[in-house]
Amino acid sequence: MTDIRIRFDGISKWYGSLCVVDNLDLDIAKGQFVSLLGPSGSGKTTLLMMLAGFETPTKGRVLVDGEPVDHLPTYRRDMGVVFQSYALFPHMSVGENIAFPLQMRGVGAAEIGERVARALDMVQLSAMRDRRPSQLSGGQQQRVALARALVFEPRVVLMDEPLGALDKQLREQMQLDIRALHNRLGLTIVFVTHDQSEALTMSDRIAVLNKGKIEQIGTPREIYDEPHTRFVAEFIGETNLAEGTVESVAGAEARIALKRGGHVIAGLSGKVAAGQDVLLSIRPERIELKDGTVATGNSIAARVADCVYQGDHLRVQLDGSAHGFIVRLDRKSREWQPGAEVVAEFRPADCRVIAP
Repeated sequence: MTDIRIRFDGISKWYGSLCVVDNLDLDIAKGQFVSLLGPSGSGKTTLLMMLAGFETPTKGRVLVDGEPVDHLPTYRRDMGVVFQSYALFPHMSVGENIAFPLQMRGVGAAEIGERVARALDMVQLSAMRDRRPSQLSGGQQQRVALARALVFEPRVVLMDEPLGALDKQLREQMQLDIRALHNRLGLTIVFVTHDQSEALTMSDRIAVLNKGKIEQIGTPREIYDEPHTRFVAEFIGETNLAEGTVESVAGAEARIALKRGGHVIAGLSGKVAAGQDVLLSIRPERIELKDGTVATGNSIAARVADCVYQGDHLRVQLDGSAHGFIVRLDRKSREWQPGAEVVAEFRPADCRVIAP
């Protein structure tokens, strides 16, 4: 990777006997939006806090633009930070909140006025300049926190689950707003979240963390379509898993004998060998259902256990003969009746082999 802005070099963090981040390496390029995604306790927030300077690594180095920053206090790292709680000063107006980091840096009054005006315009809150935070909605407060983090033009913007307190509709709108802001300004953003949809919507790259380690890092499409581990397959969206054994390997595909009978051809996310026990991951929306009882090629014969209309799609549950697979169909598709005999079909490229 060229033009690296942030580098975590062999970072570990211990609290007594508890290892929270375990010998982790990660490079983030200038201008990238990288999400640290994982469940509670995976180490994502601790990693962000070490980058911000609120925590100190037990081992390893944090570098920004090639220079170690571990010895620098937070205020000298040139990073804007946005927290979930917003952390706005309640006794200050919107404009005063945004001006505060500039005042602390000794910027002149005239320049402060210009920068605050630009920041307010950027987050579309110019009309709210004289209001107090208590007079704003949650989404507006979040925009003020974002403007305050950007107004002094930091090298890096850090966001620690900043949308978690918003309702669903507002959260989805803020995701698009932040993404548009990133694209327009070319910001380097490190974003912590446990929300898979949020990470997929906003990120250039996603680092999936589990127990202090990176399970996989890649583009949203790579993470979703080509999971390398069971954890990634199950944590990112919904997936169907089936057990099988590799019979043969040809190029980027393998022939798999399913544990419950039948054979399929599946794409490979890593190296496997004949005779190896593996898991197959198939996303629900990649499966088609057809009438019938005879499975040929990449298909499994099954019965419908349930079919539920969920507004934007139909969710079909298959019985145990098809590993209890979930199928997601277009909302205008046929509503299958429980007990109907079907064949579930999927392409080799949509069925990924995962070594346990």
